[in-house]
Amino acid sequence: MSTTATSPTPDPAEPGAGTGPVDGQGGRPARLIHTEVTTEIPVHLLFRDEAAPAPVPSGSAVVARRPGTGEQPRLRHRAAGAVRVVPEVEAGLEERAARVLPGAVGVAAGGAGTAGCVLASWWGGALPSLVAGVPRLPDVAGAGPGLPQWAACAGAGALGLAGFAGLARGCAGRAWVLGLFGRYRGTVRRTGLLWVNPLASRRRVDVRLRHWRSDPMPAAAADGVALRVAVLVVWRVRDTARAVLGVDDHETYLRACVEVALARVPVEPPGAGRNPVEAAEGALTRLVARETAPVGLEVFSVRPARVEWAPEAAGAVPESPREASP
Repeated sequence: MSTTATSPTPDPAEPGAGTGPVDGQGGRPARLIHTEVTTEIPVHLLFRDEAAPAPVPSGSAVVARRPGTGEQPRLRHRAAGAVRVVPEVEAGLEERAARVLPGAVGVAAGGAGTAGCVLASWWGGALPSLVAGVPRLPDVAGAGPGLPQWAACAGAGALGLAGFAGLARGCAGRAWVLGLFGRYRGTVRRTGLLWVNPLASRRRVDVRLRHWRSDPMPAAAADGVALRVAVLVVWRVRDTARAVLGVDDHETYLRACVEVALARVPVEPPGAGRNPVEAAEGALTRLVARETAPVGLEVFSVRPARVEWAPEAAGAVPESPREASP
């Protein structure tokens, strides 16, 4: 009896089925053309990064597919490190010089307005006793003030009021932040007598170098022991527009930033080998300066002035409080 061996029929679902003869090297399909070269194409080259026409949720971007290619859109997530921790202030809100005039212009306008009111009253016959020796115009003699006299008096009064109401005194170390109908119109850092638009709102800002010593704030040592630290902060307002309009209260914001920095930076406890000022001053200054820069504040130093144990840790580690050495 003879037996005939038959080869199995290739399954179309299997990879490489029906692609041709198979050689003896690991079951790889034999090349029909001996000069052919196979090149691997990376998968990411099959897609093209294009902006999606429809809005997408925050934190992700959709890459659209090319029409007629059968490509499917894929979702690309943004890196978490790209999110900024420091808050952004309104774009374009930066300090600029406001347009003001010398104070002599306001004084001259106020004097001219006052003189105009007096002349208009005399013209209308309201001041006969003051100018008894000067003859009045014949057409208004014995008549009361008319429409021309009232109009002249109103115009002169408005000129005088605008001249005197716009006078302002600029002092060294202080600035005026001006706003008109809700818009920022500039900052006045000039000194002396000035004339400012009387319709503009004025907010005075101290731009001198200032220092602030805080009350004892909670902190922690490197080993986690609770401390109480009072710091001395040397700072000033660098950008008045951002300091006044970019935050509700820049002094309160500075205190909050110092408190957060103390919670993040370890401080050497009393009696430690290293000086607590040298150990924490640099890190505290850099952290607070970075957090307050967007609101127009310039921080020069954040120096621990007094370090003591917290009440809950004083019983476990009895130490007397000490002043940080300069």
